[in-house]
Amino acid sequence: MSTFPVSENVSQMHLSSTLKAAQLAAEFRDQGQDVIDLTIGEPDFDTPEFIKRFAWEGLEKGLTKYTATAGMKMFTEAVAAFYAGRFGADFAPSEVAASCGGKQALFNAACTLLNPGDDVLIPKPYWVTFPEIATFCRANSVFIETESTDFVLTAEQVRNAITERSKLLIINSPSNPSGRVIPAEEMVRIIETCAEHNIYVLTDECYLFFAYPPGEVFTSASLPDELRRFVCVAGSFSKTFAMTGWRIGFTIANEEWTRAIVKLQSHSATHPTSFVQYACARAMNEPKITIEAVNSMLAEYERRRDWLVPCLNTIEGFSCGLPEGAFYAFVDVRQMLGEKYRTSADVAAEMLEKAYIVVTDGAGFGADGFLRFSYATSMENLHTAVERLGELFGQANVRAA
Repeated sequence: MSTFPVSENVSQMHLSSTLKAAQLAAEFRDQGQDVIDLTIGEPDFDTPEFIKRFAWEGLEKGLTKYTATAGMKMFTEAVAAFYAGRFGADFAPSEVAASCGGKQALFNAACTLLNPGDDVLIPKPYWVTFPEIATFCRANSVFIETESTDFVLTAEQVRNAITERSKLLIINSPSNPSGRVIPAEEMVRIIETCAEHNIYVLTDECYLFFAYPPGEVFTSASLPDELRRFVCVAGSFSKTFAMTGWRIGFTIANEEWTRAIVKLQSHSATHPTSFVQYACARAMNEPKITIEAVNSMLAEYERRRDWLVPCLNTIEGFSCGLPEGAFYAFVDVRQMLGEKYRTSADVAAEMLEKAYIVVTDGAGFGADGFLRFSYATSMENLHTAVERLGELFGQANVRAA
């Protein structure tokens, strides 16, 4: 029987390690195991009720047909108005294109820019999809080491990594998996550096509002035009609005880049769901209640972070800095590596087999020796997980939740 001839573009790609880990957790759960899943980056909150009502309102209005590929007029206008009101950003609705989630926004932006042989600058640790996007476009991933700056990318690191074929830099801040946040002034310097070398910047702002005080929310959409013309912002409602299953996101880029994105999308997904666009537009047009809902979730994530990270640091062989954003703890387990555990994957396997805790190995993020813990789960689950880890690797001094 002949082997299916998978295209070169896809055959060189790797399955998402985060989704693979989540699938493993589901399989153990199906077998009746009491598994604690700390893998997937999905809010454990339900979508805010007012957004659900807006979606139902859209259905009642009969918004079940095709929309423009770039999205409904009210959607693109709402994105522009929301960013203007919240961040002082100045861009036209014609620079916005709706997408089926942040992941498609990233693919659209990269596929309309990259050619085979181009170099893509990707800071480590990276979200698992970034190098796979480059692979799909037959571009080369050029990784930037950031451990010397505690996983916070700097303009100097970008400058030192630039090659003759550099075409694109992909940034994610707040970061998945590290939770680190690039300060606004450093982000500006990074984009200035790229602009000097005619390099474009794709900034994944999936966790935009999840920056813990005193950290500040920053969007590259607020940059002046001379810099913003080099930038494409990939936005998403999945994390900050707890709408992962709704599959809705957008890009903000100069009009020429946006036209290319719309052209590509016209032959792929066409557009995200019409009444979902309506719900998101209505939510952005009600910024007060929308930001209140986001801040409520952020406060709970901060409470979990402030409890979990100190507890993880009491586990034998674990070391974890306090993340400034997102909802991940990126744990350094390199002290544990040796004869018993050769890699962080071995540590993760031990946690699964003996404590029924599933985490994501750092190797998938370009950081072997680290494990990503998602605290987008209940305090009860986090408390149980820490207790089990203490029993497995060494007693933890667990504080009350």
